[in-house]
Amino acid sequence: MPTTRPIVRAACHNISSIRHASTNTAKKAGPLAGITVVSLEQAIAAPFCTRQLADLGARVIKVERPGVGDFARNYDTRVNGLASHFVWTNRSKESLALDLKKPSDHSVLMRLLSRADVLVQNLAPGASARLGLSYADLKATHPSLIVCNISGYGPDGPYRDKKAYDLLIQSEAGMLSVTGTGKEPAKVGISIADISAGSYAYSNILAALYQRERDPAKRGCNIDISMLESMVEWMGFPMYYTYENAPGPTPAGASHAAIYPYGPFETGDGTVMLGIQNEREWAKFCDIVLGQADLATDERFVNNSLRSQNRDELKKIICDVFSSLSAEQVIARLDEAVIANASVNDMQGVWNHPQLKARQRWTKVETPAGTVPALLPPGMTMGDADTYGARMDAVPEVGEHNKAILAELGLDDDAEK
Repeated sequence: MPTTRPIVRAACHNISSIRHASTNTAKKAGPLAGITVVSLEQAIAAPFCTRQLADLGARVIKVERPGVGDFARNYDTRVNGLASHFVWTNRSKESLALDLKKPSDHSVLMRLLSRADVLVQNLAPGASARLGLSYADLKATHPSLIVCNISGYGPDGPYRDKKAYDLLIQSEAGMLSVTGTGKEPAKVGISIADISAGSYAYSNILAALYQRERDPAKRGCNIDISMLESMVEWMGFPMYYTYENAPGPTPAGASHAAIYPYGPFETGDGTVMLGIQNEREWAKFCDIVLGQADLATDERFVNNSLRSQNRDELKKIICDVFSSLSAEQVIARLDEAVIANASVNDMQGVWNHPQLKARQRWTKVETPAGTVPALLPPGMTMGDADTYGARMDAVPEVGEHNKAILAELGLDDDAEK
């Protein structure tokens, strides 16, 4: 590993301790403390990847365009004037504003890479190579560097140069063929292709760091993450369901294409989500929830295939019973029968979810527009005697850390960079 890393770690720790002096002193360092990640990132996929690395204690230096920064900063103004996507994916990072078309700024980046462990980029197709930042370009001078490239379709093949937005990747990967109601295509309501690519980039980087640690030569490696390949991996069930040209699953809204009853059902005052997974649950559902024990042996519904085939008839029977009950009463019966169920929450319902409150999953982070709530990363806590704490530092302004980072490199924050 680069011999300069202890200096980098010390600088990062000083910044963190100023922002969270009351909490960080009681935490164990995260498992990635001492790891420096430089990211040429925008939108969601790469920022989501690097934020998770920062959660684990890595120092993440986000390289942005001077003045405007990552274009995701301007998606909306929902968080005290800041963009919701940006606040979600960019806490605990340092922002370094560079114009990489300028030789002086490009040289700053190259100096920074000499101290880095990981380079992440999700620029437009070909942009990284034009800047001399491909793994092939960097391998000789930065042999320990792990380079992770996130793109829509990968660095080769006929789709290499196509633009790739989340909707387009969902469409190419077949996601739109299994969502919606069948009347028209419907995409998943969040950036699922970006999230899947960012998640695979994150896990591959962790594996690469572990591999490098065990390598006597401490060699880095190249990682290419394709949004299309990430999304197609998540489509494994419908792909195998259509093996050897079998017909595909029918879009069923919030229901399941092959299991019934499974999905939303209207009650007297709202909607309840439920799912039956086996014949034992089906019998208990008929007896305890519907009060019609004989229905379990009705020849139309005696197995899942028949229930799915005759779902319209069965739905009418279920809704007739539920219509005289409140959602709370239906959920009580489902819980008594140990049938899986859920409320159909809107976002305010999630903000106020009793389970998240009971497990103390909410904390706070600072932003340029003030303090906002933030969910602790899955699997992490604020830290105690037995765990390391999640790093939950501030969301940066564009170029907020230029002066400090350039000083580390022995440079001035002026034209003489």
